[in-house]
Amino acid sequence: MKISVFGMGYVGTVTAACLADQRHEVVGVDVNPNKVALINAGQTPVIEPTIGDLIRDAVRDGRLRATTNSAEAVAATELSLVCVGTPSMKSGQLDLSGVEKASQEMGEALAKKSGFHTVAIRSTILPGTVDALVIPNVEAKSGKKAGKDFAVCYNPEFMREGTAVADFYAPPFTIIGAHDPQQAQPVAGLYSFLDRPLIHTEVRVAEMLKYICNCYHALKIAFANEVGTLARAVGVDSHALMQIFCMDEKLNISRAYLEPGFAFGGSCLPKDLRAITYKAKELDLKLPVFEAVLPSNQVHVQRGLEMILGTGKKKIGVLGLSFKSDTDDLRESPMIELVKALLGEGCQVKIYDAKVELSAIVGANRQFVEQTIPHIGKLLQSSLEAVVADSEVIVVSRDAREFKQLRDLLRPDHVVVQLGRSRTLDGSPAKQIGICW
Repeated sequence: MKISVFGMGYVGTVTAACLADQRHEVVGVDVNPNKVALINAGQTPVIEPTIGDLIRDAVRDGRLRATTNSAEAVAATELSLVCVGTPSMKSGQLDLSGVEKASQEMGEALAKKSGFHTVAIRSTILPGTVDALVIPNVEAKSGKKAGKDFAVCYNPEFMREGTAVADFYAPPFTIIGAHDPQQAQPVAGLYSFLDRPLIHTEVRVAEMLKYICNCYHALKIAFANEVGTLARAVGVDSHALMQIFCMDEKLNISRAYLEPGFAFGGSCLPKDLRAITYKAKELDLKLPVFEAVLPSNQVHVQRGLEMILGTGKKKIGVLGLSFKSDTDDLRESPMIELVKALLGEGCQVKIYDAKVELSAIVGANRQFVEQTIPHIGKLLQSSLEAVVADSEVIVVSRDAREFKQLRDLLRPDHVVVQLGRSRTLDGSPAKQIGICW
C-alpha cells in the first residue's frame, strides 16, 4: 500500500519504518525539517534498537521518504496514519493542537484529491475525540463527508520506548475502532502479517482502551512499590514475595476481578486491607494506593444507592444479599450496607436470596448479622415471584442467571438496577439501568 505517516516522533518513526520493512511505500510527514532531512538521509530521528537499520534499508530501497508537505503526502498515498503527540498541559488537560492541525491539513489535502482516502488516528486521544474533533475538521476543510468520501478509524499503538520495534511485530493485539467495520479493512490489511488477535470495535472503545491499559500499568507499578515499601519495613524479601504472587494466573494475573460490577465485600478483602493500612500507619509509612481502595469501594456503594433513589420509587426488591453467589456469607456484604441505607431513606425493602437462610447461619457470620442488621429476617422472602410482584424497582446484585424466571416476571413498569451485569435480561419489558454500563 501507499501510506503517509503524520508525526515522526517515536510512534510515527517506528510505525513508518516497520511498515516500509513490510514492503509498503511510506511517506513520513513532519513539521520539523531536521527530522525530515535525517530520514531522507537514511538516518533515524529517534533512538530505538534496530530502528536505524530499518530506516537505512528502507530509504536505500526507495520504500521510505519524508516531507514537510502534508498535501503532497496525502495526494501520493491512499491511507494516512496520524501519530502526532498529545502532551499534557499544565492543568493536566490533553493538548490536542497537533491532532487538530493534522486533521485540518488532512481535510485541506483531501479537498484537492479525488478518490476515497482512509485516515487512521494512532495518537493517544480521549473517547469522543474522533467524532468531536477529527471528523468535523476533516469534513470542514475538505467539503467532503465521512463514510462517503473518506473513512476515519482509530488504531492505537501498544509500543514501549526501548522495545518499540519488537512490540510492533509482537503486539498483545491490534485494535481498530470504526463506525463501519468494512471501512476499517485497509487498516486491517496493514497487520495481515501478524499472528496476533485483530479486534474490530467501536471508535470510543478503541479510544479509551489505551488510557485504561496505561492507567492499569501505572497502578501495578504503584501497587508493587507500596508492597515493596511495606515488605522492607517488616523484613520481607519483596522480590521473592512478588515472584510467587505473579505465579497465580487464576486470580492475580488474570481476568478475575476485572469485570465492572458492584463493590467488593466478604470476610477477607475489607479486613485484610484494613490490617495492611493499619500496619503501615504503625510503621509511619504512607501507602496512598492501599489507603484509597476502601474509600473507592465506599463511593461505589453510594453510587449504587443514588441510582436506586434516583428512580423516585419506594418499593424496592433486592435479589442477592450475600457478598457473592453460591454462599450465605453476609459478612461485610455491600448489599447489607445498601439495604440499611435504603431503609434509612424510607424505602420498603424485600429481599430474595435462595442461599441465605437465617436459621442456618452460625458463628461469625450470624454475629455480624445480629450486630449490623438484626431485623433482616423481616425483609427476607422465600419467593422470588412475591418479591418481584410487590416491588417497583428490582435491584439485581449479581448475574441474573442465578434468579431463574426473573425475565418472565418483569413488567413494563418495573425498573431494573443491575449491580452485576447480566445479558439474560436483554429483551425484557422492564427499563434497565447498569451501575457501570
